[in-house]
Amino acid sequence: MILLGLCWFLLLVPVQSELNLEGYWTSWKTQFHKTYSNSTEEVYRRAVWKQNLDEVMKHNEAGRHSYTMGINHLSDMTADEVNTQLNGLKEEHPLLQEVSDEFLDRLLNETVLPAQLDWTKKGLVSPVQNQGPCGSCWAFSAVGALEGQMKKKTGQLVPLSPQNLVDCSITVGNHGCKGGYLTKSFIYISRNKGIDSNSFYPYEHREGTCRYAVKGRAGYCSGFRMLPRNELQLLQAIATVGPISVGINGKLASFHRYKSGIYNDPHCDSRSVNHAVLLVGYGQEKGQDYWIIKNSWGKFWGESGFVRIARNKNQCGIANFAIFPTV
Repeated sequence: MILLGLCWFLLLVPVQSELNLEGYWTSWKTQFHKTYSNSTEEVYRRAVWKQNLDEVMKHNEAGRHSYTMGINHLSDMTADEVNTQLNGLKEEHPLLQEVSDEFLDRLLNETVLPAQLDWTKKGLVSPVQNQGPCGSCWAFSAVGALEGQMKKKTGQLVPLSPQNLVDCSITVGNHGCKGGYLTKSFIYISRNKGIDSNSFYPYEHREGTCRYAVKGRAGYCSGFRMLPRNELQLLQAIATVGPISVGINGKLASFHRYKSGIYNDPHCDSRSVNHAVLLVGYGQEKGQDYWIIKNSWGKFWGESGFVRIARNKNQCGIANFAIFPTV
C-alpha cells in the first residue's frame, strides 16, 4: 500500500527533482516486480517509462478530457511493443455465420431496455486476469463470453481456461501467443465438445502442449452467432444475451495508459480492430453514454481491469466484430 500510495502521490503533483523521480522509478519497479537483464536495458526502459510518465501527467493536468491516464505495469513499454505482445486478435470477416433475421427481430422487439446494465453485478463475469506477455486476448474474451452463457444455463459461474485455447485451438487455425480468432475459439470448443476449467487447466502466460482432459471440462458450446455492425443492436443484444466478445482498436498509447473515466479518444478510429475484450454492460455519466468492458491486462490497468468506452459513436470500432457462443 505504501508503494501504491507513493505512485499516486507522484502522479498528482509535479515531479520536482531527479531524486523524486528516482524514488518513483524504484518504487514502480518494486511494485510490478520489474528486473532487467543488464544496465543498458534498464537505462532504456527507464527512458521509455519517463516519457510515458511525462505524457500521462500532461494529459491529466490539461483537465479537458473525459478520462484520466496513469502509470501501470505496461509503462516501460512503447506502444508498438504493447501492440506486438498483447493485441493478438486476428481480423476476420466471416459472413456466413452472422446472426439470423429471426434473432434480430426478437432483439428489435425488446422495447424496454434497462437504462444501465452491468453483468458483473449479476454474477455472469469472472475475476479479471492478466494475459502477460502473450497475445492471448482472444482466448480471454472467448472464455469470458462462454462463462456468462454457462452461468445462465447452469446457475454456476466457473472460470474457464484460456490456456486450453492457447495450447489446443491451433488445430483449427489459432496461433497461441501469436494471436487468434474468436470464431475459431468457439469452433474448437464445439468440435472438442468442451473446454476445461481454469482451475483444472491454469493459465501460464505462454504456449504449451495441449493437455485438455474430459474430467476437467466445465464448459461447452454448440456454435456461435455474430452481430451486425450496429451499436443499437449491440445494445439490445447485450441486454438480452449477456456478456459478448468484441474486438476493438487497442493500438493507441492513450488506451494502454487508460486509468479511469470514459475513454473517448478521437484518434481511436473504427476501421480495424486488433484487441479482443469482453463487453459486460453499459451506462451513462453526465450525459455521456458508455460501454463497460472487461480487459485482460490485470487489475492495475484501468478501473480495476475494466474500461468504460464512449457509446453511440463506434469508438475504437467496438461494433465492428461482436460475437457470442450458443450453448
